[in-house]
Amino acid sequence: MAAPDSGRLSINTATVRALWGLGEILDGCARHGIRGVSPWRDQVQAMGLQEAAAKVREHGFTVTGYCRGGMFPGATPAERLAARDDNRRAVDEALALGARCLVLVVGGLPKGSKDLAGARGQVRDGIGELLDYARPRGMPLAIEPLHPMYAADRACVNTTAQANDLCDELGDDGLGIALDVYHVWWDPDLPAQVARAGRKRLLAFHVCDWLVPTRDLLLDRGMMGDGVIDVRALRAAVEAQGYDGFHEVEIFSAEDWWKRPPDEVLRTCLERHQACC
Repeated sequence: MAAPDSGRLSINTATVRALWGLGEILDGCARHGIRGVSPWRDQVQAMGLQEAAAKVREHGFTVTGYCRGGMFPGATPAERLAARDDNRRAVDEALALGARCLVLVVGGLPKGSKDLAGARGQVRDGIGELLDYARPRGMPLAIEPLHPMYAADRACVNTTAQANDLCDELGDDGLGIALDVYHVWWDPDLPAQVARAGRKRLLAFHVCDWLVPTRDLLLDRGMMGDGVIDVRALRAAVEAQGYDGFHEVEIFSAEDWWKRPPDEVLRTCLERHQACC
C-alpha cells in the first residue's frame, strides 16, 4: 500500500500539549506544513474561543475534530442536566472552530454505581438528546469507542459494534464513529464492523501505537511504528470503505514524547505518518 498523502496528517493537540500552549501548537503545525489539527476544549478555553478560531482561520487549518463532548452518565438528575448543558456548549464551540465533528468520549459508571447496563442506557439517552441540539446546527457527533479497560471511568462504549448499534438505534444522520487504533486494534470483529460503519459513519481516524510493555494505560501511548499495531492495515480497512479524511495523531506520553521538544515530535509525526500509516 502506498504511503499516505502528507497533506492528510492531522495533529491532535494532546500530542504536544505538555510544553506548548494552543497558540504555540497551531503556529508549530503551520511551520511544519501540517494542515489538520484537533484541539481540546481546555486548551481552547485557556486561549479563548474567539482567539483560537481566528488563529485556525489565519493558518487555514482543517479542524478534523474537537475533543471532546460526552461524559453523559450521572448519579443524579442534576448531574445529567449539567452534562447536557456542557455538551451543548461543546457543540457551539466546535461550530465556532469549524470542526468536522465533535468527538464523544461517552463516560463510564456514575460514582457509586455498578450498573453498567444502566450507564449505557444513559449514554444512549444523552447522545439522543444531544443530537436534537447538534443536528439542526449541522455539527456531526463522533462516538469514540474506548478500550474495555476504560469502561468504568471513561467510556462504556468499548467496541465499534456498540458504536454502530447506537448509530442504528439513533439514526446516522449527523452521528458516526471516531475510530482510534489504540482502542480498537485488538478487536477480532473490527474488520466486519468497519465495513458495517461504511463511509458515512467513519468521521475520524486516530493513529498512534500500543507499546509492549505498556507502563501506563492512559499516558504511555507509542508513536506509530514503535509498537504492535498494524496501522497501515487499519488505514487500508477504513479507506476501503471510502474514508478520505485525515489521519489524526493522538499520543498521550507522559514519560517520553511529552518530554521531547515539540518541534522534534512534529517532525517525527510527519516521518512516521509516511513510514507507518
